[in-house]
Amino acid sequence: MRDLGWVKGRNIQFDYRWSGGAATPLPSLAAELVRLNPDLIIVSSTPGAQAVQKATREIPAVFVAVSDPVASGIVASLARPGGNLTGVSNFLPATTGKLLELLKAATTSAVRIAVLRDPNNAGKQLELRELQVLGSNLGVAIEAVDVRAPDDIEDAFSYLNRIGADALITLVDGVTMTNRHRIAELAAKHRLPTIFQVRDFVDAGGLMSYGLNYCQHWRSAAAYADRILKGDKPADLPVQLPTKFELIINLKAAKAIGLTMPPALLGLADELVD
Repeated sequence: MRDLGWVKGRNIQFDYRWSGGAATPLPSLAAELVRLNPDLIIVSSTPGAQAVQKATREIPAVFVAVSDPVASGIVASLARPGGNLTGVSNFLPATTGKLLELLKAATTSAVRIAVLRDPNNAGKQLELRELQVLGSNLGVAIEAVDVRAPDDIEDAFSYLNRIGADALITLVDGVTMTNRHRIAELAAKHRLPTIFQVRDFVDAGGLMSYGLNYCQHWRSAAAYADRILKGDKPADLPVQLPTKFELIINLKAAKAIGLTMPPALLGLADELVD
């Protein structure tokens, strides 16, 4: 926003609300922001955008990190959002199947793959269904493991150990992103090959990720915020979709769990972290 001419304390004021990564507090936090009567709300995640939509149909809002805003009922269409919300969709359901394909390429013997996600996040429900469909086609059992809050993470990995999961897909949401270092640490401790949707998890010590660049998405959201503050209507601004996905592989993490990455998979990587 500073690059676009908006300077805190000079011509713009920010009021923040943070749910701690959990979806449950979002409706009350959205209501608090609406009572402040701001000129614009910026919100992250599918549950967050849904909470803002329920709290107000008048105050314009820009969202990021929404998996499928049409399927989630946040906008009428990508081209013509139609309401008071628009933004940047990660459109992850369309690419979630790639996570399973890449994980299977890394661990060819895996037949039972768990999926770590927050069941309160509608976007993660869509992504889980995509994985279940592809898993059925590949002869892989997909097991959903719920984490609604940080306290659930330790129990989740104990459960993965009990059921004998061969590998893990961690979907990005408020809970998992906020606790990415702990998740990467536990995956390594249990020697569990894990793929993530954003590179932040690899930077935290995770094995591999396939996904978009969230920093660029926030820049795009800032551009939309700038336009709306200058008079444009969210209803007229099409939802932006990602144009680039990157595969990041952490060779150090692979070595730590005794996993040899196939040369073909290494050749597909956009970046190798050692």
